[in-house]
Amino acid sequence: MNTRIVLASRPQGEPTPANFRIEQHAIELPGDGQVLLRNRYLSLDPYMRGRMNAGRSYVAPVEIGAVMEGGTVSEVLQSRHPDFKPGDLVLAHAGWQTHALAEGRTLKRKLDQAQLPLTTALGVYGMPGFTAYAGLHEIGKLQPGETLVVAAASGPVGATVGQIARLQGARAVGIAGGQAKRAYLEELGFDAALDHRAPDFSEQLRAACPDGIDVYFENVGGKVFDAVLPLLNDFARIPVCGLVAHYNDSQLPAGPDRLPLLMDKILSRHLSVRGFIQHDFISLYPQFLREMGAWLREEKIRYREDIVDGLENAPAALIGLLRGKNFGKLIVRL
Repeated sequence: MNTRIVLASRPQGEPTPANFRIEQHAIELPGDGQVLLRNRYLSLDPYMRGRMNAGRSYVAPVEIGAVMEGGTVSEVLQSRHPDFKPGDLVLAHAGWQTHALAEGRTLKRKLDQAQLPLTTALGVYGMPGFTAYAGLHEIGKLQPGETLVVAAASGPVGATVGQIARLQGARAVGIAGGQAKRAYLEELGFDAALDHRAPDFSEQLRAACPDGIDVYFENVGGKVFDAVLPLLNDFARIPVCGLVAHYNDSQLPAGPDRLPLLMDKILSRHLSVRGFIQHDFISLYPQFLREMGAWLREEKIRYREDIVDGLENAPAALIGLLRGKNFGKLIVRL
């Protein structure tokens, strides 16, 4: 039987366990060109919250009753595609279920666990790592000697952004939530590590960026962006990767309209602000695999993973992720 988790209802604000449902279905056999997968690891990522909404996003929403979507490391059980055989390990997008059928043509990457741990394909050596690499390369255009600030810096995207910045000769300032995460950023070699929960966070950020901010890699929004905005230098670049502080919002925040202030800063300081998803720059993927693979093998890039056991625990883990409870790349071991 295939155990799967489907979207039972659309959340109003923060998701709850009631928005998910566990189902059992018979395993289907592959047709021509297909493979049957046994999912071994499931990636949990902040973007999944947006997929639970009915409104337009950069991709279509998950339909009610449909399997929750997500990246997986999977083993081929049966194959009717010439490029794959039973026992092959692949990077797939098979979703929140134990088994899945996939078109062989959609499986672009085989995995070799003798080279790197399988889980890295869902984190630093997969979509989050490529998001960091591509956003910094194509939008951040970071130069040696510049100052980069990244929010959610202990997560898989933010930690990779900061370490790449250091490899490129820039100054990296990381922002995370809590003293344990702040200490982890120091272990990774960030030039400064700040806790956004500190009452004097804005003052600490200003002190950590005496020459202003040239690149701000946005993963959070909220009060972190409020503290960053006054410190942006002329011609600063802002890759907008995520806004996790707002994913559970059901209405606009109270208070004065600050859009005119933001637009004034964009105009007067010649800021470049661009939202993106990693697929926008997919032509860079082979280059990313080469460079990141070498950095990981040479231990120039380090990473942390937060492993949860059991598919049934995925809903609670995602809810915790949106509250900032995870520490490192969140992965469900099936």
